[in-house]
Amino acid sequence: MDIKSFDSAIAQIAEEKGISPAKVMETIEMAIAAAYKKDYGKKGQIIKASFNPKTGEIKFWQVKIVVDEDMIYSEKELEKMKETAFPAEQSGKYSPDRFKEDEEVKKGKKVRFNPEKHIMLEEAKKINSKIKAGEELETVLDTKKDYGRIAAQTAKQVIMQRIREAEKESVFNEYKSKEGEIISGIVQRIEGRNVFLDIGKTLGLLPREEQVPGEFYRPGQRLKVYVLKVEESPRGSMVYLSRAYPKIISKLFELEVPEVSSGQVQIKSIAREAGSRSKIAVEAEADRVDPIGSCVGQKGTRVMAVINELGGEKIDIIEYSPDPEKFIANSLSPAKVLEVKILPKNKALAMVPEDQLSLAIGKDGQNVRLAAKLTGWKIDVRPADSQDIEATEEEGSSSEQPLEEAKEEKKESEIKKTDSSEESPKEQKVIKRKKNKKTSKKI
Repeated sequence: MDIKSFDSAIAQIAEEKGISPAKVMETIEMAIAAAYKKDYGKKGQIIKASFNPKTGEIKFWQVKIVVDEDMIYSEKELEKMKETAFPAEQSGKYSPDRFKEDEEVKKGKKVRFNPEKHIMLEEAKKINSKIKAGEELETVLDTKKDYGRIAAQTAKQVIMQRIREAEKESVFNEYKSKEGEIISGIVQRIEGRNVFLDIGKTLGLLPREEQVPGEFYRPGQRLKVYVLKVEESPRGSMVYLSRAYPKIISKLFELEVPEVSSGQVQIKSIAREAGSRSKIAVEAEADRVDPIGSCVGQKGTRVMAVINELGGEKIDIIEYSPDPEKFIANSLSPAKVLEVKILPKNKALAMVPEDQLSLAIGKDGQNVRLAAKLTGWKIDVRPADSQDIEATEEEGSSSEQPLEEAKEEKKESEIKKTDSSEESPKEQKVIKRKKNKKTSKKI
């Protein structure tokens, strides 16, 4: 045997499959033991082999488990098991092979005695006086050099199977450790609404619910994805990926902003509507560090890198504050907030200038909706001169105001200011009655 070629072959297999050389050597020893058992062993025997890659020397042992009377089934117990467990086989067709024991004797579990696999404690003590029940007794076997074709085929199958299992285990452990991290992948194929990405040693699945709405994928496209979870399946490890998970934003900022990766700036909370807009609250952990300026970068280079990776999704960076009033005011950026009042039941009332009302609410209520997710408060946005503020505070509750009613109220207030002198007392009463009937919803 050419030992140098053998060593290089082991190293090559280990590198290609991503498993350790020790695991490959263990697989080869198991294959040699299987081949020995096929040609020279008996059914039920446990054969162990040792291979020295430097000298090419091979040694064999037969392993027997030491048992005592309390660890094996008696004849009466076997007969009872035969009658109760296998009633269909009471006609003399009972086979002792139906009893399958583990290779190791477990505490509190009896096994059926097999002379090829087990040895009584009394006999084992004659060979090794210090041995105890439950331990293994190894007996050296004669080394054989000639093996048949069937034994060689058995060894080959054992090697292939064990290497496949070791490769699956290696892939699972590698990507399991990457859960919650960002990795880069290349779109390999698209099946229906599912996208499969080549992420190195295996394929990752990007399901439809984890895709960004309006984002299109094409084969060969390189993307950064978030590793949601890794599960084992009969076909191997299944890696689930995401592009819509909010935490992907914080991981992208960790890649682009050194202050975030080093811990000088912390991202306290994230609110995201994938593909449209996101808000993040940042706080400086170190003195003389501007958290917003660090994330934005010079001329916006850092935040633009994140925006480009997310396909142009807008990102608002606000400063976190432990004071809820200040935090809520910051969260409604870019609108200017005049005052924030904290109400019972985790509700807050934000008062903004009339010309900032639509900006604070945002398109289809997106801005205030994201602010509510970011802060964890139910926010009601009202114009500063709203006549309903005092009534709202007295009731101790705040509900959302529909966008159409907010716009209508704004128009009516403008009309009232400009044309109040031209309105008749009757018209003024109608307008006042409409206002009193309106109910506000909290956003």
